[in-house]
Amino acid sequence: MPRLAAGFWVRAYLARLRLADIPAFVVAKGDEQAGAVLIKVNTLDGQAAAYQRIMAMDGSRPWDVLAQGDDAEVEAALTRQRGYDRDLWLIEVEDRAGRHLLDEPGLAD
Repeated sequence: MPRLAAGFWVRAYLARLRLADIPAFVVAKGDEQAGAVLIKVNTLDGQAAAYQRIMAMDGSRPWDVLAQGDDAEVEAALTRQRGYDRDLWLIEVEDRAGRHLLDEPGLAD
């Protein structure tokens, strides 16, 4: 199955978050066509989690935890990732309940 352009996916994701009244913003704009997308979920209590897509053995592309815990440690992990790949997108979601919608249909894999 062909993949969506990264920029298109990001805009659709931000729209779904807006519909659910979940604040989010683009921290780093990556390559419009093929940039990887990282999602940081900040629970506004000093804790955070970062998610990335992985390639599963069955060919699906589920979301997986890249880093989780203290916000500063998660931010350090994201900074390292940006050092490896300057074309990646970084989206920050701010939700006290930790909602990110990545497990919903159309976003899950």
